[in-house]
Amino acid sequence: MNKLDLQKKAVDIRKGIVSSVHSAKAGHPGGSLSAADIFTYLYFEELHVDPKNPKDENRDRFVLSKGHTAPGYYSALAERGFFPVEDLLTLRHIGSYLQGHPDMKHIPGVDMSSGSLGQGLSAAVGMALAAKMSGKEYRTYCLCGDGEIQEGQIWEAAMFAGHRKLDNLLVIVDNNNLQIDGTVEDVCSPYPIDKKFEAFNFHVINIDGNDFDQIDAAFKEAKATKGMPTAIIAHTVKGKGVSFMENNVGWHGKAPNDEEYAIAMEELEKAGDVLCQK
Repeated sequence: MNKLDLQKKAVDIRKGIVSSVHSAKAGHPGGSLSAADIFTYLYFEELHVDPKNPKDENRDRFVLSKGHTAPGYYSALAERGFFPVEDLLTLRHIGSYLQGHPDMKHIPGVDMSSGSLGQGLSAAVGMALAAKMSGKEYRTYCLCGDGEIQEGQIWEAAMFAGHRKLDNLLVIVDNNNLQIDGTVEDVCSPYPIDKKFEAFNFHVINIDGNDFDQIDAAFKEAKATKGMPTAIIAHTVKGKGVSFMENNVGWHGKAPNDEEYAIAMEELEKAGDVLCQK
């Protein structure tokens, strides 16, 4: 996809996030929206995956370590064709396969169940190591939250990945600087994030995680990096794309009411219309 098409797709993914969380009357829109551009790039440019064969042993693997942002993940999977877009409206409903956190047993395209913060990177490291040991060419990608990396298990996994020179592993940190209780620096500062990953023998790239030019360049650089894993620190805006959610910690984990939903969807429709005129 070219940049304009990626921008249009990101708007569709953001619509899916807002619609699904509104329908569920629960969920996590803020971090889903901040990472929407990353999800878009992963599923429409980067990942070697096939919706018709989601268990292909040679597919690239993706682990959503910050599993509470499942609305963004599901919206990307649906847009990519892993399941019907209409099913997004069943999010968190009784009987729906789209649970509040990703479930690898029931959701097509999900490689790892996640939601217990701090654990997803360990699973991703295991997948990357398995590829090395079996001589497979697939790459493994893991999206973490900046609040999540306050968990110690993240750094145990990073230490192992750096030691084993897992250059088929790419870690993306969605650094929107807000978690459920406030700013990450006030709750328990992980800064400087880049220097910490460098200390664990990672190649580190800092980018604007809502800019497709920078996202594209960073993913290409990561793929070209040999002999060490890569961490992309994606500086993003919490709630990106919906004005009243942007940089507002209150939207970490609540659903819009009917009036708020209408405003959000109108803003996203206008954003899509502007892109269509380019």
